Amino acid sequence: MADPAKQVSIAYASTDDVPHILAMIKELAAYEHASDSVEATETSLLHTLTFSPSSPSGHTHHTNPGYAKTLILRLPRTPQHPGDEPEAVVGMAMFFNNYSTWRSKPGVYLEDLYVREQYRGRGYGRMLIRVVAQEVLRIGGGRLEWSCLTWNESSL
Repeated sequence: MADPAKQVSIAYASTDDVPHILAMIKELAAYEHASDSVEATETSLLHTLTFSPSSPSGHTHHTNPGYAKTLILRLPRTPQHPGDEPEAVVGMAMFFNNYSTWRSKPGVYLEDLYVREQYRGRGYGRMLIRVVAQEVLRIGGGRLEWSCLTWNESSL
């Protein structure tokens, strides 16, 4: 059995994660050469995102009926790579529900998938997409949508 202290974790964001979310939004915008377009602030994110409680209770309960959910990927307490900070936030997937009238089913639109540069190539993006896909199945959804810039070959 794998040691949980050596496993990355993926969980819904809490309000404590907002500074990390904003930082990654800005990093993603810089990566896409669009830093001047970011209008998000910690306050606006607090008012528009859905959060899990800061203290995990063993079941998924979301606070703040926001418009999007964010999954946060953290390194384990005992990182496997030299120089990695224990429990560092290294990636996120931000998504929201949509609806297909023809299928009469809900779906999920993946707005942002981001893994910090120094942690790319470890499969973390794929892990995040899998958890979002599991959310689609959980809601009985009919599709998972994501748009990616055509020049971003590594993500595609």
